Amino acid sequence: MPPHLRRFIAGSLPRPPQWVLAALCVAAVLFVGWTQAQTNLDRTQALALERYGQRAADVVAAWRKMMDDTRSLGDQEKLAAVNTFFNRRVLFESDIVIWKQNDYWATPLEFMGKGAGDCEDFSIAKYMTLQMLGVPAEKLRMIYVRARFGGPNSNNSEAHMVLGYFEEPTGEPVILDNLIGSIRPASSRTDLSPVFSFNGQGLWVAGQAASSGDPTARLSRWRDVLDRMKQEGL
Repeated sequence: MPPHLRRFIAGSLPRPPQWVLAALCVAAVLFVGWTQAQTNLDRTQALALERYGQRAADVVAAWRKMMDDTRSLGDQEKLAAVNTFFNRRVLFESDIVIWKQNDYWATPLEFMGKGAGDCEDFSIAKYMTLQMLGVPAEKLRMIYVRARFGGPNSNNSEAHMVLGYFEEPTGEPVILDNLIGSIRPASSRTDLSPVFSFNGQGLWVAGQAASSGDPTARLSRWRDVLDRMKQEGL
């Protein structure tokens, strides 16, 4: 197996800063709470209209229709539909432009309401939508990577997030990315170097099999995110 692919599966790259581990462990708590909650998408759509106007309400309505149309399909069809929906419907923009903050993780309603977001927002919206469509949590991981740009010989890279789908726990994932329209196997994304990954069940860093890190550092911040999601019908 190529080293690049092994890194995607095992996450065997240098350990990130402790505050990142803390934030991501709390994010896992957030996602577990979200998957256990009841959804009220009528409320979500009403809030889209109230807060952001008719355009946003129309996007939420289209999102709901997409889910209705794909709910009975297989995982691969769901991946394609969700990836295409968000990549085509929402623009990429930085948090500093949208939220006047360096790092802000938007709820799906905020993401669709603003009509723009960064890579974390794309990945979170895809992750949550696929969960709502019944894709098992253990098959999905949010993956922080370094994305190389400027060609195969370039040393230029920047932090990026993608969503990985694992048909088998130790198999090769496919990557859902807002940078490209197609869903591709990890082995073909040589421009991405994974750092760590997580989902609602755990956090994988430097080849570890279990979650790690102290969630207390940013607990209040992520409690607020969870509260906002609940208030928005999720």
